Amino acid sequence: MPPPDRTLTQLIVLIAFLNALHLVDHLLRGDFHWPIDQQSVGFVVVATIILGGSVGGLWFYRSGRVGPMFWTVVGTFGLGLGWYSHFSPMTDQSVSVIFRAYQSSVGGVIAVACLLILMLAVLTATVYAWYLWIGRVRH
Repeated sequence: MPPPDRTLTQLIVLIAFLNALHLVDHLLRGDFHWPIDQQSVGFVVVATIILGGSVGGLWFYRSGRVGPMFWTVVGTFGLGLGWYSHFSPMTDQSVSVIFRAYQSSVGGVIAVACLLILMLAVLTATVYAWYLWIGRVRH
């Protein structure tokens, strides 16, 4: 398997960082309760899968065990989860809810901007990984 692509690796690291910031937003908006309840368990499980999957996937990618196809599939699921969680008509965590959760409009703008940049980074990485994968399949 060819060595890891530097640009894709940087995009994945950026996504992990932005996702960590987005998780902080969830914490600030009260999505994690103490003592732990059902909603908190779901939050912890999803956060662990996303961050653990990013770090583990990056480790497998750098060691040559997975390639761009893996990131194309993961990115597609990530886009679906992000859309369903924050942009679909069925969500209770819409962009307007995120914005209004903050007393300061600056806080709301930062939280929404972080989410939008995260989704743009996931889209970019997914398309780029697909490009790399298709390029390798053709050769």
